[in-house]
Amino acid sequence: MEVKTSLLDNMIGVGDMVLLEPLSEDSFLENLKKRFDHNEIYTYIGSVVISMNPYRSLPIYSPEKVEEYRNRNFYELSPHIYALADEAYRSLRDQDKDQCILITGESGAGKTEASKLVMSYVAAVCGKGQEVNKVKEQLLQSNPVLEAFGNAKTVRNDNSSRFGKYMDIEFDFKGDPLGGVISNYLLEKSRVVKQPRGERNFHIFYQLLSGASDDTLKKLKLYRDFSKYNYLSLDSAVVNGLDDATSFRTVKNAMQIVGFMEDEIRSVLELVAAVLKLGNIEFKPESRCNDTDESRVRDKNDLKEMCELLGIEQTVLERAFSYRTVEAKLEKVSTTLNVAQAYYARDALAKNLYSRLFSWLVTRINESIKAQTKSRHKVMGVLDIYGFEIFEDNSFEQFIINYCNEKLQQIFIELTLREEQEEYIREGIEWTNIEYFNNAVICDLIENNQNGIMAMLDEECLRPGTVTDETFLDKLNTVCAEHQHFESRLSKNSKFLNDHSLPHSCFRIQHYAGKVLYCVEGFVDKNNDLLYRDLSQAMFKANHSLIKELFPEGNPSKVNLKRPPTAGYQFKSSVGTLMKNLQTKNPNYIRCIKPNDKKAAHIFTPSLVCHQVRYLGLMENVRVRRAGYAFRQPYGPCLERYKMLCKRTWPHWRGPAREGVEVLMADLQVPTEEFSYGRSKIFIRNPRTLFFLEERRRQCLQDLATLIQKIYRGWKCRTHFLLMKKSQVVVAAWYRRYAQQKKYQRIKSATTVVQSYARGWQARKLLRELKHQKRCEEAVTTIAAYWHGTQARRELRKLKEEARRKHAVAVIWACWQGLKVRREYRKFFRANAGKKIYNFTIQRIMQKYFLGVKRGLPCMSPVDKNWPARPYRFLDAAHAQLRSIFHLWRCKKYRSQFSEERKAVYQEKLEASELFKDKKSLYPSSVSQPFKGDYLEISKNPKYQKLSNCVEEKVLLADVVNKINRANGKGTSRILLLTKKNVVLADQKTGQVKASVALPDLISVSVSTQNDGFFALKLKEGSASAVKGDFLLSSEHLIETITKLHHIGSTASDDGEQLDINISDEFLVQFKQDKVCVKFIQAATKNGNSASCKRKNNRLLEVSVPAATA
Repeated sequence: MEVKTSLLDNMIGVGDMVLLEPLSEDSFLENLKKRFDHNEIYTYIGSVVISMNPYRSLPIYSPEKVEEYRNRNFYELSPHIYALADEAYRSLRDQDKDQCILITGESGAGKTEASKLVMSYVAAVCGKGQEVNKVKEQLLQSNPVLEAFGNAKTVRNDNSSRFGKYMDIEFDFKGDPLGGVISNYLLEKSRVVKQPRGERNFHIFYQLLSGASDDTLKKLKLYRDFSKYNYLSLDSAVVNGLDDATSFRTVKNAMQIVGFMEDEIRSVLELVAAVLKLGNIEFKPESRCNDTDESRVRDKNDLKEMCELLGIEQTVLERAFSYRTVEAKLEKVSTTLNVAQAYYARDALAKNLYSRLFSWLVTRINESIKAQTKSRHKVMGVLDIYGFEIFEDNSFEQFIINYCNEKLQQIFIELTLREEQEEYIREGIEWTNIEYFNNAVICDLIENNQNGIMAMLDEECLRPGTVTDETFLDKLNTVCAEHQHFESRLSKNSKFLNDHSLPHSCFRIQHYAGKVLYCVEGFVDKNNDLLYRDLSQAMFKANHSLIKELFPEGNPSKVNLKRPPTAGYQFKSSVGTLMKNLQTKNPNYIRCIKPNDKKAAHIFTPSLVCHQVRYLGLMENVRVRRAGYAFRQPYGPCLERYKMLCKRTWPHWRGPAREGVEVLMADLQVPTEEFSYGRSKIFIRNPRTLFFLEERRRQCLQDLATLIQKIYRGWKCRTHFLLMKKSQVVVAAWYRRYAQQKKYQRIKSATTVVQSYARGWQARKLLRELKHQKRCEEAVTTIAAYWHGTQARRELRKLKEEARRKHAVAVIWACWQGLKVRREYRKFFRANAGKKIYNFTIQRIMQKYFLGVKRGLPCMSPVDKNWPARPYRFLDAAHAQLRSIFHLWRCKKYRSQFSEERKAVYQEKLEASELFKDKKSLYPSSVSQPFKGDYLEISKNPKYQKLSNCVEEKVLLADVVNKINRANGKGTSRILLLTKKNVVLADQKTGQVKASVALPDLISVSVSTQNDGFFALKLKEGSASAVKGDFLLSSEHLIETITKLHHIGSTASDDGEQLDINISDEFLVQFKQDKVCVKFIQAATKNGNSASCKRKNNRLLEVSVPAATA
C-alpha cells in the first residue's frame, strides 16, 4: 500500500510560512532554523519555494525521490524543489501553459544547483527515446560549458555564477523536450583583468593550465605555472574540493556532446590562451620631441606569441597599443597613447575579447540545442540571475544588478497578486484589495527616460567636454534631490548635510530590500565600455576565423562612426525584454538563502539569514499571501483528510465532496467568517482554524489508533485460542492412535512368543524321531560299506599280481629287441655320421641367416640403400643375389602404384637421363624439377584464346622462348607450342603465329655441353619450313623441351627413325643462304648468371656461359 506524506503530516516547524502563527520576523527565522537543523532545507510560502543551501550532500535527490514527487499535487508531499518542478511541468504539458521558474538569491545561496535540479527533474520525468535523450543530454551538458567560462571562485562561493542566465526549454505537445534557447546577462568581464583579494578569475583559465596535455599547452605556448600570468590571482589559485584538471576534461567532453567541432574547441582555447598572454604585455614610456610620452611594449615575446596564436601581424597590434585614431565625418586624427592609456587599452581589449567569446559560446550552444521543428512549442523558462547585492563597496555592477532585482520584485508582486485575484475570481470568492509596498517608484527613479539615473548616466557619457564621475554625481544631486528614495550628501535636501555615514563621492538609494550606498567612482568608464577602433580593426585583420567573427566592427569597409550603445542601455534593454517574456508565462519562484558565510554545514547565522529574508522580500510575500485566505484546498483532499472528525462522513461519504465538507464544517461548528466555499476549493482565512482542524484530527487519529489496536488485539487473541483448540484436538487424536498402536504391538508380541514355544516343542520332537531313524540307516550303510571294501581289496590284490607278471614279460622283450637293433645300427653309423652332422649344421646356419634377413629388411622406398650385413663370408653370392631380388621386387611394387600420367612423366625423365646424363652440365639441376608441359595454361588464359583456336591438336608443351637474331645476337620473346605434329612459334604480345614446323621436317636438334638454355632446330633442306633457315632458340626449360621433341619426333617420323640430338660446344646453323657457327665459351657475362649471345662476324655467333659454381 502506498503511503502518502502530506505537507501537514509530521511537520518540523511549519512547512508553509503562510500558516506560521504568529507571523513575525523572529518567528520566521526561528522556523527556518528549526527546519534547517533537521535537514529540512525547503519551505513554502504558498507556491514559492525557499531553499537553504546545506553545503553538503543530502539523500533527497535520488531516482526514488523523483518517482515519489512525480504527478503529485503541490501540497500533497513535504516541501521539495521537485514539487515545484513537477507542478510547472504538468501545467505546461497538460494545461498548455508556458512556465517560467525564477531562481534568485545572493552569491553562494545555491541558485546554480537549484537550476540544475529543476532541469534534471524535468529530464527524468519527460519522455524517452534516442532523439529525446540526445536533446536532454545536450541541454544538461550546456551547464558545465557555461560554468567553466562564466563562473569563478569568490569569497562567498567557490562556484559563483558571474553572469545572469535565462534558458527557455521548448517541448512538443507530448511534453518531450525539443531544444532550448539560452540568454545571458551582464557577464562580469572586469574580473578578467582584476579580481578582489581571496577570489579567482574565471574557472576556464585554471582548468586549461591544470588539465590540458603537455602537447596542447606547447601548441598554445602556455606553462602550467599560474604565477607566470598577471591576470591570475595567486592567493586563491587552488580551491579545496575543486579538481581543475578533471573539470577541464569534463568541459571538453561536454562541448563535444553539445556539438562543438574539434577546430572550434581549438579556436576557443587559443582565444583563452591569448587573453592570458595579453595580460603579460607591459609598457614603458618613451619621450618624444614635443615633450610628450609615448607608450612602447617593454618585452615583445608575449606579444609575438599572442599574435602567432591569433594570426595577427605583430606591428599592427603594437601600433594599436601606441596610437589612437579618432574619425569624424571628413577628418581623421591620430594621437599617441601614454602608458596609462595603453594599459587601459590592453585591459579593454582583454575584457571585450573574453566577453565576446562568452557571447559567441552562448550563440553556438543555442545553434546546437535549438528546436528543429517550426511548429508551435510549449516553453519552460529557467532564470538563474544574481540576487540583491549589498557590499561594503558598491559600484556600477551592483547598481545594475540591484536594478534587475527591483524589476523582478515588481513583476513578482504583480504576478503574485494577479494569480491570487484570478484564483479568487475562478473560485467565486469576493476579491478585496491588498495593501502592499509598490516598488515601481524605485524602478522609475532608475529607468525613467528623462530623469532616471541610467538616462542621466548615458547623457553624461555622450556629453562633449570633460566628463567625470563627479560631474555625473552633481547632475544626480540636481535632478534627483527631491526624490524620497534618493539620498546624497551634496543634494539640496538639508537633512543629509550632516549625515557623516554618507561620503561626498557616493549616493544612496532606498531599495525595497534596504538602503544601498553606491560609490560613483568608475560609473562613467564602466558604462562607456569603450574599445578603441584601432584595436577592433587590428583584431579584424587576424587570420583567425573566430576573431573576425567577434569583431565585425573592425571591418574597414563597414566603418560606423555612430557611438556604440552604453553598457547600461544594453542591460536596460535586455531586462525590459526579459520582463516582457516573463509576463507572458506562468511564474514559479525559488528563493535561495545562504545560511552562513563560512560555506560550512550545520551552521545557521540568524543575522545573515535575516538580511537575506529582508532584501528577498519574503515577509512581504507572506503578508500578501495571507492578506486574503491563508490556506486553500480542493474539496476531495480536504474531505479525505478530515472525514474522521464527523460521524456522518466517517468512514465513507457517498455524496459530492463539497456537501461532505459542508457537513463536516457544520458538525465542527467552525465560525462561518473563518472560511468560504469556492467552486472547487475551501478557503480558510486564519491559520488558527487550520491548526484547530489538525489538532482535532490528531486526537481523532489517536482514538482511531486505540480502537484499531483493541480490535486487532481481540482478533489476535481469538485467532490464537482457535488455533490452540484445533491443535489440542489434533494432539489428542494422535495420542489415542499412538496408545492403540502400542497395545496392539504388545498383544502381537505375546502371541508370537506363545506360537514360537509351541512350534519349537513340535520341531524338537520331530527332530528326535528323524535323528533316531537316521542313526539306524547310517549303521546299516556303514556295515555294508565295510563288507564291500573287504571284497574289493581282495579283488584288487589279485589284479595287481597278474599285471606285474605281464609287465615283467614286456620289459624283458623290449630289452632284447633294443640290444638287437643297437648291434645292427652300430655298423651303419660309422660310415655316414660326418656328412649328416655337416648337412645339419649348414641347414641350421641358413635357417638362422634367413630369419635374420627377414627381421632386418629395409623400408619399401626404392631409394633406400640399407641392407642387413652378411654373417658369414661363404654367403656373399647368396647375400648379393637376395639384395638384388629384393630391390627388383620393391621397385616393381613401387611402379605398380603409378598412374598412367605419372608413368609417362617418369618415362620422360628416364629418356632425358639417357639423352643428357653426363653430357650436358644443365641436366643435374633439372632432375628435381617436374615436367609441367603447359607453362602458360594456354587453354585457360583468355589472353591466348586466339592462339589456342589456331592450334587444332592437343598442346603438349607451351613455354616462352627467346628467338636469337643472327644480325646482333639479341633475343626476341616468342611462344613455343609443341603438338604431336608441329612446332609452332608465335608472338608473345599479339599471339600471332610467326612460324610452324612439321615434325617430319625436323632432322636434328643441337645443344651445347654447357650450363645454358640455347638449342638449334635444324630443318630438312628443301622443305617448306626451311625457307628462312634453322631456328636458334633459348629456353629456361631446355631439358624438358628437347626430351619432348625427341620423344614426339620419333613417333611422328615416317620411317620410324629417332630425332638426332647433337651435343657439342660448336655447331653450324643455316640462316637462309649462309651457315653460321655457334660457339660456346665460359666467360663472365653482364647479365650475371645467364648466358649471353654476341655476334663476332658474319660466320660466327659466340655464346658466353658463366662458369658453374661448385
